[in-house]
Amino acid sequence: MEMHNSDLYIGEPERIATGFQFVEGPVWLPDGFLLFSDIPASRIYKLTPEGAVSVWREPSNHSNGLTLDRQGRLLACEHGSRRVSVADIVDGQDGGARPLAAMYGGKRLNSPNDIVVRSDGLVYFTDPPYGIEPDQQEQPVNAVYCVRPGGEPVLVAKDFNRPNGLVFAPDEAVLYIGDSRAFRVQVYDVAADGALHNSRLFADASYPEPGSPDGMKVDVEGNLYVCNALGVWTFAPDATFRGLIPLPETPANCAWGDDGRSFYVTARTSVYRIRTRIAGRPPVVER
Repeated sequence: MEMHNSDLYIGEPERIATGFQFVEGPVWLPDGFLLFSDIPASRIYKLTPEGAVSVWREPSNHSNGLTLDRQGRLLACEHGSRRVSVADIVDGQDGGARPLAAMYGGKRLNSPNDIVVRSDGLVYFTDPPYGIEPDQQEQPVNAVYCVRPGGEPVLVAKDFNRPNGLVFAPDEAVLYIGDSRAFRVQVYDVAADGALHNSRLFADASYPEPGSPDGMKVDVEGNLYVCNALGVWTFAPDATFRGLIPLPETPANCAWGDDGRSFYVTARTSVYRIRTRIAGRPPVVER
């Protein structure tokens, strides 16, 4: 794979907010602003398109990945509480977090990391052991779980070292899942009942140097954007490498906002905004 800049973005990345500890999990709200996590600070911040920053939730239980469900509620992967929480958003304000998933098989989850929602309401999240000691780990595998509306977590994939970012293709026929420690992105076929089948390699992130796939998103044409060591790696739906979006800091996660072509990237201490040629695919929200 020859490293070159991607043809999917326009201009240079714009740093619109900085001074954080380690930022993650951006999600754009229909209210017209971005939310993102600062994991060590145990805060969720609000960021307006003009660059105004304010604390939206504190403490956040060291939240990581964030997304919205079909009802427009905020779902958060919380390292500190080892759970996935759900919260109503009332007039743009935090309605208070409550548990969505905290246990599997009578044992605590490891450390929920990133999360995505299928358009019918099924919630998928990754559960690596980041942030906990080996003797604290109760789950024997580092897995991906699915939660049906009103149900309990169901283990849907476990062939991972460190499962991390995940995202559906636009038609939701396949689910991409990054394995940070194995330096790869896997892809699965998704059944109507939510089960995952036919695991196969989509992208090898070990060349030209080992990179750890982190957060990822797709645009409306199915191109995959993967946060990695050198920047955001972009791939066509057939896995052809479309190039790199370079950044001054190592990116961790990403989300589209504004008019659908502003690509927000959380990268270590800063949030960057990049204009893309193709619009992104936001969470499906029915209001």
